[in-house]
Amino acid sequence: MLISDLPSRSIYEYTRIIGEDEVARLISYSEKLRGHSVTHVNSTSFGGGVAEILYSLVPLMNSLGIKTEWEVIEAPIEFFNITKKIHNALQGRKDITLSRDELSLYINVNRINAESKLLLRSDTVIVHDPQPLPIRSFVNDNRKWIWRCHIDLSSPNENVLKVIVEFLRKYNASVFHMREFIHESIPTPRKYVMPPSIDPLSDKNKEIPSSLIHKVLNRYGVDPEKPILLQVGRFDPWKDPFGAIDTYRLVKKRIGRVQLLLVGSLAHDDPEGQEYLLKVKEYAGNDPDIHILTNLEGVGALEVNAFQRAATIVLQLSIREGFGLAVTEALWKGKPVVARPSGGIKLQVIDNVTGYLVNNPEEASKAVIHLIRNPELRRRMGENGITHVKKNFIITKHVERYLRILDELYSTTTP
Repeated sequence: MLISDLPSRSIYEYTRIIGEDEVARLISYSEKLRGHSVTHVNSTSFGGGVAEILYSLVPLMNSLGIKTEWEVIEAPIEFFNITKKIHNALQGRKDITLSRDELSLYINVNRINAESKLLLRSDTVIVHDPQPLPIRSFVNDNRKWIWRCHIDLSSPNENVLKVIVEFLRKYNASVFHMREFIHESIPTPRKYVMPPSIDPLSDKNKEIPSSLIHKVLNRYGVDPEKPILLQVGRFDPWKDPFGAIDTYRLVKKRIGRVQLLLVGSLAHDDPEGQEYLLKVKEYAGNDPDIHILTNLEGVGALEVNAFQRAATIVLQLSIREGFGLAVTEALWKGKPVVARPSGGIKLQVIDNVTGYLVNNPEEASKAVIHLIRNPELRRRMGENGITHVKKNFIITKHVERYLRILDELYSTTTP
């Protein structure tokens, strides 16, 4: 399915953020790539960081003269049950196995998409994550194929990784968030490191008036006069919302007035989300100061933006994390982040500079209390966070990194 309902984006809109010289440099760099075309393929147009990135990245690349399209595979819910197992196994679940029937369905859905659902009308195809990975096996051509992995592969289930490795053999390159995520068995001739990014002009990250922030808080019964702890992310065991609740309870026990917001979206390619959400609600109990909110209650990009700007401190207690764009978003809004040092979070939360790195709810609660009691420290860390994101994790930097990868692939006749 071709995704066409995308916002208009021009590189010139980012001038006030990155400066005229940087905009001119990107335009100049893109000129030698004009005439080339790119198709991004993933598994969902809504929910999760990949879709959010593509929503801005695709129109921005088009604005630079590189014809870019975004396609989403079509699949039944059974397929996503299987790919969720693959995701969990690649992130370290050793107890997962794929049956012959599951593997067959996984492959056949991709075959159908490759042969009759996807257009793939470009000279480069960038495939995101394991869901659409096998489509390359059913397309016989000499185009450039790139696998963009958004998962931490540092300690995978080796049996499931072997399945993925076989499908990667025909790819020209693979791209990972961090060097430590590149498993030694990845067979692509070229391997790149590129962290993801946020779009400061998107509804989730653009500046919004305080009146809108207060309106959103009022709509969901959040008290703007009490400290707000916020964790944004899918309802997934890897995100550890239970740890966020435990942290909140320890803080509340010690200083009293505090609230916790757990905010996430339920994406259609994450069938476990609804079931896990119910477990989180049960664990939270009837505490009126715990607010668990999703897109089912009307929470969209603007609402998340408002919650992040209203938050006193942002938590991200993920046990495993590919990157953690919710952290990037919070830093961009000048909020200190208390987080576990998981995956790409380590690139963002610089301990004692943009927030605190912790190992458990007890440590997290101490960091939170310290920050609540020191508003000047929160302000200083917030300023550091904005600077750090601007330098490293803005969408224009993401585009530049893609341009460099494409330039290298187009400039050589080797695989």
